[in-house]
Amino acid sequence: MTTSRPIGVTILAILAVIAAVIAGIHTLQYLHLFPFFLGPVTFFGFDLLGAVMWGVLCAIYVWVAKMLWEMDQQGWLFVVIVACLTLVFDFLAVIGGSTLNAELPSIIVAALILAYCLWPSTREAFAQA
Repeated sequence: MTTSRPIGVTILAILAVIAAVIAGIHTLQYLHLFPFFLGPVTFFGFDLLGAVMWGVLCAIYVWVAKMLWEMDQQGWLFVVIVACLTLVFDFLAVIGGSTLNAELPSIIVAALILAYCLWPSTREAFAQA
């Protein structure tokens, strides 16, 4: 018996892919391989650490998007944790010298993911899976 994927879960998976792309762009910006669009990014003067953190976060977002697409029950919990972790990384990056404008796309997408995950119908969709 196959279960249909609710539209909300599809939107959540797409948001996770968008977050992965943003994390990948941040990784390349910290490595100085991609131009700065919204402002400079730096991580306490040690950009390699920022690149590693964002690179790992990019890989985790890809993995979580796959879990969400397949309606894995653990995907909901992991995407909540990863969205919170993204907000922490953004906060640390702003403290570490990045501009708020440079981190704003990541903050907005992570906040949308977190808000959408906590929506009651989204939680129910994963409880039924």
